[in-house]
Amino acid sequence: MSLLIKNGEIVTASSRYVADIWCEGETITRIDRDITPPPGATVIDATGKFVFPGFIDPHTHIYLPFMGTFSKDTYETGSQAALVGGTTTIFDMCCPSRADEPGAGFATWNAQSTGKSACDYSYHMGVTKFDAGTEAQLREIVAAGVSSFKIFLAYKGAFGISDEELWRTLKLAKQLGVIVAAHCENETLVSERQKELLAAGKTDPGQHHESRPPLVEAEGVHHLMTFAELTGAATYIVHLSCEQALQQALAARQRGVNVAVETLIQYLLLDKTFAERGGFDGAKFVMSPPLRDARNQSVLWHALKSGLIQTVATDHAPFDFARQKPMGQADFTKIPNGIPALEDRVNLLYTYGVRAGKLDLHTFVDVASTQAAKIFGLFPRKGTIQPGSDADLVVFDPDWRGTISAATQTMNVDYSAFEGWKLEGRPSVVTVRGEVAVRDGKFVGKVGRGQFLKRTPNHF
Repeated sequence: MSLLIKNGEIVTASSRYVADIWCEGETITRIDRDITPPPGATVIDATGKFVFPGFIDPHTHIYLPFMGTFSKDTYETGSQAALVGGTTTIFDMCCPSRADEPGAGFATWNAQSTGKSACDYSYHMGVTKFDAGTEAQLREIVAAGVSSFKIFLAYKGAFGISDEELWRTLKLAKQLGVIVAAHCENETLVSERQKELLAAGKTDPGQHHESRPPLVEAEGVHHLMTFAELTGAATYIVHLSCEQALQQALAARQRGVNVAVETLIQYLLLDKTFAERGGFDGAKFVMSPPLRDARNQSVLWHALKSGLIQTVATDHAPFDFARQKPMGQADFTKIPNGIPALEDRVNLLYTYGVRAGKLDLHTFVDVASTQAAKIFGLFPRKGTIQPGSDADLVVFDPDWRGTISAATQTMNVDYSAFEGWKLEGRPSVVTVRGEVAVRDGKFVGKVGRGQFLKRTPNHF
């Protein structure tokens, strides 16, 4: 298997130049001008196009049992949607409930993914309890190639852990050299505010935000940072949505806490008025943390541009609007949380970030690919274009124009949170380890070719 991409403008987090890329045996083996391909090689003319490293979504829920239902994508559909959108590697959240053992949860997620994914993938291993048998199982999972944990300081009684469990998880992570990704909200404040709102007859989707306002998220970040500082564990705050939470993370970083920060494409572009739409339409936009006041968007864009926030993810969690979101028709606390965004992240970030002048091309690549690879132990195999790296490449056409629509999306869900949004640019060709997986917005690859990426601890 050999592949030559000719005449493209290669853009990484730190460089930009025109050259050819020669790929053999799933990796990039040569970058030079005017490479002549041997007979039988696949040749792609990238004249007038950018060539980016394959993008990485560090936060997805392809398989997710949640609130009495299941997310709609499978590894077959979700991985194809990722690739159509230029994402060649995903980090799925392996999240067993508190009633399940970590080892059994890991086996369940492997059964969902093995031989079914079209893109490469890894997991963040959910730690949803920490009892006498947890540590040994987590050690086995780390040895199997998962070098990040995921914890929830929310969802009391389902995924949420106690302070004692938080302490033990961070201590073990520090010992093993594992980074801990954390959902930061104060579960007690959320629970009590939910009860008060429902008692007052406030049941519509817009009340979801009122049950967990910015201070609730900021307190969750502060809480995690205190424990991280005392244990020395490396942490990664997932889906940070607002200025108050960012301030807490930055204050901890100034004190020497090892903390990276992720925001989501929806927090950069949508605001809480979407969840406050009339009728039940706002349920399409219910997620945790909630969409915030629009004034937070400029703060998040600036933090990305200046390097204060490291990554842009999706927290992709697709639930049908017609059949699943109505579980919360009479009670906002029962609306399955999350939106579909895996297919649209890169194109939206380019259109409304790069084209709008909020990000330069290098920062775009950095926050959508390179930083995730570095933080989670995949760099330089992933996240850059250089000899020896996997041949995950995105030939991106900046002149393409189109519109997002649920009618044409690859994601297996019945609505789009960005219905009707205009796009300027999209991937024209996407490769996974040297094999073409997407051409002109259509999946043409092989389901099952995606590999589980074994990672080793970083020993922060």
